Amino acid sequence: MNSIISWVGGKKALREMIYQRMPKEFGRYIEVFGGGGWVLFGKPPDTAMEVYNDFNSDLANLFRCVRDRPLALLKELNFFPLNGRDEFNVLKKYLTKEEFTNEYLREELEIAEQYLTEPQFEEIEPILLEYAQMNDVKRAAAFYRLIRLSYGSGCTSYGCQPFDIRRTFHLLWQGSRRLKDTIIENKDFEDLIKQYSRENAFIYCDPPYYQTEGHYAVEFKKEDHTRLRDTLAACQGKWLVSYNDCEFIRELYQGFCIESVSRLNNLAQRYDNGCEYAEVLISNYDTGERLRDMPSQMNLFDADLFSANNDDPTEGLT
Repeated sequence: MNSIISWVGGKKALREMIYQRMPKEFGRYIEVFGGGGWVLFGKPPDTAMEVYNDFNSDLANLFRCVRDRPLALLKELNFFPLNGRDEFNVLKKYLTKEEFTNEYLREELEIAEQYLTEPQFEEIEPILLEYAQMNDVKRAAAFYRLIRLSYGSGCTSYGCQPFDIRRTFHLLWQGSRRLKDTIIENKDFEDLIKQYSRENAFIYCDPPYYQTEGHYAVEFKKEDHTRLRDTLAACQGKWLVSYNDCEFIRELYQGFCIESVSRLNNLAQRYDNGCEYAEVLISNYDTGERLRDMPSQMNLFDADLFSANNDDPTEGLT
Protein backbone atom coordinates (compact mmCIF):
# COMPACT_ATOMS: atom_id res chain seq x y z
CA MET A 1 0.00 0.00 0.00
CA ASN A 2 0.98 3.64 -0.24
CA SER A 3 1.86 5.71 2.79
CA ILE A 4 -0.84 7.48 4.79
CA ILE A 5 0.95 10.80 4.17
CA SER A 6 3.15 12.57 1.68
CA TRP A 7 6.42 13.74 3.20
CA VAL A 8 9.57 15.62 2.28
CA GLY A 9 12.01 13.18 0.68
CA GLY A 10 9.45 10.36 0.39
CA LYS A 11 10.69 7.29 -1.48
CA LYS A 12 7.64 6.47 -3.62
CA ALA A 13 9.64 6.92 -6.84
CA LEU A 14 12.64 4.92 -5.64
CA ARG A 15 11.18 2.15 -3.52
CA GLU A 16 10.91 -0.48 -6.28
CA MET A 17 14.67 -0.17 -6.78
CA ILE A 18 15.13 -0.53 -3.03
CA TYR A 19 12.97 -3.68 -2.85
CA GLN A 20 14.98 -5.27 -5.66
CA ARG A 21 18.19 -4.65 -3.71
CA MET A 22 17.08 -5.84 -0.29
CA PRO A 23 18.80 -8.96 1.09
CA LYS A 24 17.03 -12.18 0.18
CA GLU A 25 16.66 -13.14 3.83
CA PHE A 26 16.50 -11.08 7.02
CA GLY A 27 14.72 -11.46 10.34
CA ARG A 28 14.11 -7.84 11.28
CA TYR A 29 13.55 -4.70 9.24
CA ILE A 30 14.52 -1.31 10.69
CA GLU A 31 13.57 1.94 8.96
CA VAL A 32 15.75 4.48 10.74
CA PHE A 33 14.61 7.78 9.17
CA GLY A 34 10.99 6.76 8.70
CA GLY A 35 9.41 9.98 7.43
CA GLY A 36 6.27 9.00 5.52
CA GLY A 37 7.24 5.32 5.72
CA TRP A 38 6.88 4.74 1.98
CA VAL A 39 9.28 1.80 1.88
CA LEU A 40 7.72 0.23 4.99
CA PHE A 41 4.15 0.54 3.73
CA GLY A 42 4.98 -0.87 0.30
CA LYS A 43 6.63 -4.07 1.53
CA PRO A 44 4.69 -7.06 2.90
CA PRO A 45 4.87 -7.50 6.71
CA ASP A 46 6.76 -10.76 6.25
CA THR A 47 9.57 -10.31 8.78
CA ALA A 48 9.51 -11.28 12.44
CA MET A 49 10.14 -7.67 13.51
CA GLU A 50 9.53 -4.30 11.87
CA VAL A 51 10.67 -1.00 13.36
CA TYR A 52 9.66 2.48 12.21
CA ASN A 53 11.64 5.35 13.70
CA ASP A 54 11.76 9.10 13.24
CA PHE A 55 13.35 11.77 15.41
CA ASN A 56 10.40 14.06 14.61
CA SER A 57 8.12 13.46 17.59
CA ASP A 58 5.01 14.57 15.68
CA LEU A 59 5.58 11.88 13.06
CA ALA A 60 6.09 9.20 15.71
CA ASN A 61 3.00 10.35 17.60
CA LEU A 62 0.88 10.33 14.42
CA PHE A 63 1.96 6.80 13.50
CA ARG A 64 1.31 5.55 17.05
CA CYS A 65 -2.18 7.04 17.05
CA VAL A 66 -2.94 5.55 13.63
CA ARG A 67 -1.81 2.14 14.92
CA ASP A 68 -3.34 2.22 18.42
CA ARG A 69 -6.25 4.69 18.36
CA PRO A 70 -7.64 4.95 14.82
CA LEU A 71 -11.26 5.47 15.94
CA ALA A 72 -10.36 8.34 18.26
CA LEU A 73 -8.20 9.90 15.54
CA LEU A 74 -10.95 9.65 12.90
CA LYS A 75 -13.46 11.13 15.35
CA GLU A 76 -11.15 14.06 16.03
CA LEU A 77 -10.50 14.66 12.33
CA ASN A 78 -14.19 14.49 11.46
CA PHE A 79 -15.13 16.99 14.16
CA PHE A 80 -13.62 20.00 12.40
CA PRO A 81 -13.14 19.25 8.67
CA LEU A 82 -12.49 22.82 7.56
CA ASN A 83 -10.05 23.74 4.85
CA GLY A 84 -8.68 27.26 4.67
CA ARG A 85 -5.71 29.48 5.33
CA ASP A 86 -7.04 30.53 8.72
CA GLU A 87 -7.29 26.94 9.94
CA PHE A 88 -3.82 26.22 8.54
CA ASN A 89 -2.33 29.10 10.56
CA VAL A 90 -4.21 28.03 13.69
CA LEU A 91 -2.86 24.49 13.34
CA LYS A 92 0.71 25.75 12.96
CA LYS A 93 0.36 27.84 16.10
CA TYR A 94 -1.32 24.98 17.96
CA LEU A 95 1.56 22.61 17.21
CA THR A 96 4.14 25.01 18.66
CA LYS A 97 2.84 24.19 22.15
CA GLU A 98 5.15 21.93 24.07
CA GLU A 99 2.48 20.25 26.18
CA PHE A 100 -0.92 18.83 25.29
CA THR A 101 -3.61 17.49 27.55
CA ASN A 102 -4.92 13.98 27.05
CA GLU A 103 -8.64 13.64 27.69
CA TYR A 104 -8.19 10.24 29.36
CA LEU A 105 -5.19 11.17 31.47
CA ARG A 106 -7.03 12.84 34.34
CA GLU A 107 -9.40 9.90 34.76
CA GLU A 108 -6.56 7.37 34.61
CA LEU A 109 -4.58 9.27 37.24
CA GLU A 110 -7.62 9.55 39.53
CA ILE A 111 -8.28 5.80 39.32
CA ALA A 112 -4.64 4.98 39.93
CA GLU A 113 -4.43 7.33 42.92
CA GLN A 114 -7.65 5.90 44.41
CA TYR A 115 -6.84 2.20 44.15
CA LEU A 116 -3.05 2.07 44.40
CA THR A 117 -0.81 2.59 47.38
CA GLU A 118 1.22 5.77 47.43
CA PRO A 119 4.48 4.05 46.37
CA GLN A 120 2.63 2.24 43.55
CA PHE A 121 1.05 5.48 42.36
CA GLU A 122 4.38 7.29 42.39
CA GLU A 123 5.78 4.51 40.23
CA ILE A 124 2.98 4.45 37.66
CA GLU A 125 2.34 8.21 37.37
CA PRO A 126 5.35 8.98 35.12
CA ILE A 127 4.46 5.98 32.94
CA LEU A 128 0.92 7.30 32.43
CA LEU A 129 2.22 10.79 31.69
CA GLU A 130 4.70 9.46 29.13
CA TYR A 131 2.04 7.28 27.46
CA ALA A 132 -0.33 10.24 27.23
CA GLN A 133 2.36 12.33 25.56
CA MET A 134 3.23 9.56 23.08
CA ASN A 135 -0.39 8.94 22.05
CA ASP A 136 -1.88 12.40 21.85
CA VAL A 137 -4.79 12.14 19.43
CA LYS A 138 -5.50 15.88 19.32
CA ARG A 139 -1.92 16.65 18.37
CA ALA A 140 -1.87 13.81 15.81
CA ALA A 141 -5.08 15.11 14.20
CA ALA A 142 -3.71 18.66 14.05
CA PHE A 143 -0.44 17.46 12.53
CA TYR A 144 -2.22 15.25 9.98
CA ARG A 145 -4.45 18.15 8.89
CA LEU A 146 -1.43 20.43 8.65
CA ILE A 147 0.34 17.97 6.32
CA ARG A 148 -2.73 17.60 4.13
CA LEU A 149 -3.42 21.33 3.88
CA SER A 150 0.17 22.47 3.29
CA TYR A 151 2.01 23.03 0.02
CA GLY A 152 4.10 19.99 -0.90
CA SER A 153 3.34 18.47 2.53
CA GLY A 154 6.04 20.72 3.93
CA CYS A 155 3.90 22.04 6.84
CA THR A 156 5.20 25.58 6.29
CA SER A 157 2.89 27.24 3.76
CA TYR A 158 -0.78 26.84 2.85
CA GLY A 159 -1.44 24.73 -0.26
CA CYS A 160 -4.24 26.96 -1.62
CA GLN A 161 -6.20 23.89 -2.76
CA PRO A 162 -9.62 22.65 -1.61
CA PHE A 163 -9.33 19.36 0.24
CA ASP A 164 -11.84 17.31 2.24
CA ILE A 165 -9.85 15.48 4.92
CA ARG A 166 -12.56 12.82 5.15
CA ARG A 167 -11.54 11.50 1.74
CA THR A 168 -8.41 10.05 3.38
CA PHE A 169 -10.09 8.15 6.21
CA HIS A 170 -9.83 4.81 4.37
CA LEU A 171 -6.04 5.29 4.23
CA LEU A 172 -5.89 5.65 8.01
CA TRP A 173 -7.85 2.40 8.46
CA GLN A 174 -5.50 0.60 6.09
CA GLY A 175 -2.52 2.16 7.84
CA SER A 176 -3.77 0.99 11.25
CA ARG A 177 -4.01 -2.61 10.04
CA ARG A 178 -0.60 -2.43 8.35
CA LEU A 179 1.11 -1.01 11.46
CA LYS A 180 -0.53 -3.33 14.00
CA ASP A 181 2.68 -5.30 14.65
CA THR A 182 5.17 -2.53 13.87
CA ILE A 183 7.34 -1.08 16.63
CA ILE A 184 7.26 2.74 16.46
CA GLU A 185 10.18 4.63 17.95
CA ASN A 186 11.21 8.27 18.39
CA LYS A 187 14.98 8.00 18.86
CA ASP A 188 18.24 9.44 17.63
CA PHE A 189 19.48 7.26 14.76
CA GLU A 190 22.63 6.14 16.59
CA ASP A 191 20.72 4.96 19.65
CA LEU A 192 18.17 3.16 17.49
CA ILE A 193 20.70 1.33 15.32
CA LYS A 194 22.69 0.21 18.36
CA GLN A 195 19.51 -1.04 20.04
CA TYR A 196 18.13 -3.10 17.13
CA SER A 197 21.22 -4.12 15.18
CA ARG A 198 21.65 -7.91 14.99
CA GLU A 199 23.25 -10.25 12.49
CA ASN A 200 19.83 -10.99 10.95
CA ALA A 201 18.83 -7.31 10.71
CA PHE A 202 18.32 -5.26 7.57
CA ILE A 203 18.62 -1.55 8.25
CA TYR A 204 17.35 0.97 5.71
CA CYS A 205 18.39 4.62 6.12
CA ASP A 206 17.02 7.58 4.21
CA PRO A 207 18.67 10.49 6.04
CA PRO A 208 18.26 14.16 5.12
CA TYR A 209 20.24 14.57 1.92
CA TYR A 210 23.51 16.46 2.14
CA GLN A 211 23.07 20.25 1.78
CA THR A 212 19.27 19.88 1.66
CA GLU A 213 18.91 19.59 5.44
CA GLY A 214 17.05 22.91 5.63
CA HIS A 215 13.94 21.28 4.15
CA TYR A 216 13.49 19.15 7.28
CA ALA A 217 12.01 20.15 10.63
CA VAL A 218 14.70 18.25 12.53
CA GLU A 219 18.25 19.63 12.42
CA PHE A 220 20.84 17.36 10.76
CA LYS A 221 24.38 18.71 10.76
CA LYS A 222 27.37 17.79 8.62
CA GLU A 223 28.89 15.89 11.52
CA ASP A 224 25.67 13.84 11.74
CA HIS A 225 26.35 12.46 8.27
CA THR A 226 29.76 11.29 9.51
CA ARG A 227 28.23 9.93 12.71
CA LEU A 228 25.74 7.92 10.66
CA ARG A 229 28.54 6.43 8.56
CA ASP A 230 30.49 5.45 11.66
CA THR A 231 27.42 3.94 13.32
CA LEU A 232 26.58 1.85 10.26
CA ALA A 233 30.18 0.72 9.83
CA ALA A 234 30.12 -0.71 13.37
CA CYS A 235 26.68 -2.39 13.25
CA GLN A 236 26.15 -6.15 12.94
CA GLY A 237 23.49 -6.40 10.23
CA LYS A 238 23.18 -5.52 6.58
CA TRP A 239 22.30 -1.94 5.68
CA LEU A 240 21.31 0.18 2.72
CA VAL A 241 21.43 3.99 2.59
CA SER A 242 19.88 6.29 -0.02
CA TYR A 243 21.56 9.66 -0.63
CA ASN A 244 21.91 12.40 -3.18
CA ASP A 245 24.84 11.79 -5.50
CA CYS A 246 27.61 14.21 -4.53
CA GLU A 247 31.35 14.18 -3.96
CA PHE A 248 31.09 14.53 -0.17
CA ILE A 249 28.88 11.45 0.22
CA ARG A 250 30.98 9.36 -2.18
CA GLU A 251 34.13 10.21 -0.24
CA LEU A 252 32.42 9.63 3.09
CA TYR A 253 31.36 6.10 2.13
CA GLN A 254 34.49 5.18 0.21
CA GLY A 255 35.12 1.45 0.57
CA PHE A 256 31.43 0.48 0.63
CA CYS A 257 29.26 -0.53 -2.35
CA ILE A 258 27.98 2.60 -4.12
CA GLU A 259 25.46 2.32 -6.96
CA SER A 260 24.29 5.27 -9.06
CA VAL A 261 20.52 5.48 -9.64
CA SER A 262 18.15 8.19 -10.84
CA ARG A 263 14.48 9.06 -10.64
CA LEU A 264 12.22 11.75 -12.02
CA ASN A 265 12.65 15.07 -10.24
CA ASN A 266 9.03 15.75 -9.31
CA LEU A 267 9.68 19.33 -8.21
CA ALA A 268 11.22 20.22 -11.59
CA GLN A 269 8.62 18.62 -13.86
CA ARG A 270 6.62 21.83 -14.26
CA TYR A 271 9.43 23.66 -16.06
CA ASP A 272 11.71 20.80 -17.18
CA ASN A 273 9.67 17.74 -18.16
CA GLY A 274 11.64 14.52 -17.84
CA CYS A 275 14.30 16.04 -15.58
CA GLU A 276 15.94 13.39 -13.40
CA TYR A 277 17.53 13.53 -9.95
CA ALA A 278 20.79 11.66 -9.38
CA GLU A 279 20.99 9.52 -6.25
CA VAL A 280 23.16 6.74 -4.85
CA LEU A 281 22.35 3.55 -2.98
CA ILE A 282 25.13 2.60 -0.56
CA SER A 283 25.38 -0.79 1.13
CA ASN A 284 27.64 -3.16 3.03
CA TYR A 285 26.46 -6.29 1.16
CA ASP A 286 25.88 -7.62 -2.35
CA THR A 287 22.67 -5.90 -3.52
CA GLY A 288 22.49 -8.01 -6.69
CA GLU A 289 21.40 -11.29 -5.11
CA ARG A 290 17.66 -10.67 -5.66
CA LEU A 291 18.17 -9.30 -9.17
CA ARG A 292 20.13 -12.39 -10.20
CA ASP A 293 17.21 -14.60 -9.14
CA MET A 294 14.70 -12.63 -11.22
CA PRO A 295 13.80 -14.06 -14.64
CA SER A 296 15.55 -12.03 -17.33
CA GLN A 297 13.41 -10.33 -19.98
CA MET A 298 13.56 -12.05 -23.38
CA ASN A 299 15.45 -9.99 -25.92
CA LEU A 300 14.51 -10.12 -29.61
CA PHE A 301 18.18 -10.21 -30.57
CA ASP A 302 19.27 -12.79 -28.01
CA ALA A 303 21.59 -15.15 -29.91
CA ASP A 304 20.28 -18.16 -27.99
CA LEU A 305 16.90 -17.77 -29.67
CA PHE A 306 18.21 -18.52 -33.10
CA SER A 307 19.99 -21.32 -34.88
CA ALA A 308 23.51 -20.62 -36.03
CA ASN A 309 22.43 -21.66 -39.53
CA ASN A 310 19.50 -19.28 -39.66
CA ASP A 311 20.45 -16.39 -41.94
CA ASP A 312 17.20 -14.50 -41.28
CA PRO A 313 16.88 -13.75 -37.55
CA THR A 314 13.17 -12.84 -37.96
CA GLU A 315 12.18 -16.03 -39.78
CA GLY A 316 9.43 -17.91 -37.95
CA LEU A 317 8.66 -15.00 -35.58
CA THR A 318 5.07 -13.69 -35.51
